[in-house]
Order: sequence, then structure tokens, then C-alpha cells
Amino acid sequence: MIEILLAVLSISAAAGLRIALPLLMIGILSGTNLWVKVPILSAWSPPWVLGILVSWSLFEFWASKNRSGNRLLQSLQIFLSPLVGWLVGVAIAQAAELQPWLINLLGIVSALLAMVLQLVQVGWFYRLRGGLPLWASFGLDGLCALLVLFALDAPQQGGLIALLLLWFAIRSSQTWRDWYKAQAQGGYGNPRAGKLDPD
Repeated sequence: MIEILLAVLSISAAAGLRIALPLLMIGILSGTNLWVKVPILSAWSPPWVLGILVSWSLFEFWASKNRSGNRLLQSLQIFLSPLVGWLVGVAIAQAAELQPWLINLLGIVSALLAMVLQLVQVGWFYRLRGGLPLWASFGLDGLCALLVLFALDAPQQGGLIALLLLWFAIRSSQTWRDWYKAQAQGGYGNPRAGKLDPD
């Protein structure tokens, strides 16, 4: 049961970094049973799903490397990442043949983790003003693929990386809070009053 939970955390962390790539990799690595365990996608024709996910993955790869594309991509990902997190979490839980209530619970946990990690990406994008560096964007692509592979073959390592990413998200929120408060100049507890670096 612990391994399944770690696998779900790993795959949901991947969904928090990229949307189409985890779904595409699940289908490819499942062999002939393309997306059979993935809700919604299992009802569609595999060639159509494959074409859409390949196209979306290429768009994600391109858009994440430039500022204007990244802004558009994040606007879409902020809404879709919880859905994709739920899809991949439920797929892993169904493959393990768990009870329905447990599958739903793991799906919710997966959706929440994917949303949190996506919010952290958006936060760093705006905090750095110029967006994430190019090397970081390539790193996120590689980490996403690695998390999917770990979820399927080495859930302990994948779950550990997912927990480290969650810890990083918590630390980031604390860092942003401290930075935001430091902008106050005589605001009597109101960080927006007299800010040095306005939003």
C-alpha cells in the first residue's frame, strides 16, 4: 500500500510539472493497453489520444522555453493540472486494483499535489520577473519524465522526489511571504503600503 501511495505521489508530481507528457508516457509504457486504466481517455480512440498528447507535449516543450508562450501555458496548466493529477493518480490506483473509495481518495490527493506544484511554478515565474531560466525549464521536462518512470518502476525513489518537491513548495511559500513583508516601508502591518517593488 505504501508503494502505491508513493507511486501516486510521484506521478502526480509529474502532472504538476507538465500536463501532456505524463499521460503520453503512461500510454506508451503500457504497451498495447493504451490508456485503458486512465479515466476519460479510455473512452476515446487511442490514435486520437496519441495525436493530441504528442501535439500538446510538443507545444508544452516549445511554450515553456519563451516568456510569452510560458505565460499562455501556465494560464492553461493552472486549471488543467488538478484534472490531470486526478487522472494519473486514479490510473495508478486502478492498476493496483484498490477499493473504489481508496481510488477516489488517492485521486484527490494526486490532484491537490499537482495543483500545488503548478502554483509554485507560477509563483516563481512571476517572482523572477523574467520567468524561469532556460536550464530550469529543460530540467523540469527531464524531471517530469523521470518521475513518471519512477512511478511505474521505482515508486520509493519517485515518492521521495515528490515529497522533496512538496517541501520545496512549502519553503517557497515562506520565502515569498518574507519577501512580501520586507517590501513594507512604514505600512503599519500592511505589506502593500509603500512597497519598494510593487506587484
